[in-house]
Amino acid sequence: MDDQDEDLVDVDPNDPGDGSLPVFRWRQAGPGLATRRQLRDMGLRPGGQEPVARIECRGGKRFAWLYRIDLAKPKLPMTLAKEAALDKAMAKRQTCGTCGRRYFHCIPLKTLGSCLECFDGTPADPASYIAPPAPDHRLAA
Repeated sequence: MDDQDEDLVDVDPNDPGDGSLPVFRWRQAGPGLATRRQLRDMGLRPGGQEPVARIECRGGKRFAWLYRIDLAKPKLPMTLAKEAALDKAMAKRQTCGTCGRRYFHCIPLKTLGSCLECFDGTPADPASYIAPPAPDHRLAA
């Protein structure tokens, strides 16, 4: 080998060189990279791999990690236990503590503390919630 071959170094033009990850601007990431959301739309998940880059938008105020598509793994199927846990968590966000109705959307519990009907009297569409179960009068006797 001559001295000229020893001076050749493989350089990544996107690597900032300070040990941090390369940063791409909006729509500038090359093929083979995807965000978590894009992977999910493809039926994939990162699968334990570390991000290889960042993509930024809105002047760097918003960013997302980029993962290699070739190292991604298929999404795991939803199990009954996962589905039950998800339903339990969503029930907390969809149920009014005042009237007990479970809505088909999340209600503003942090800001209002209840559904709009209980908060200010705005009538709720009966098709937008499930009424709480009627009390069993046999237990009171």
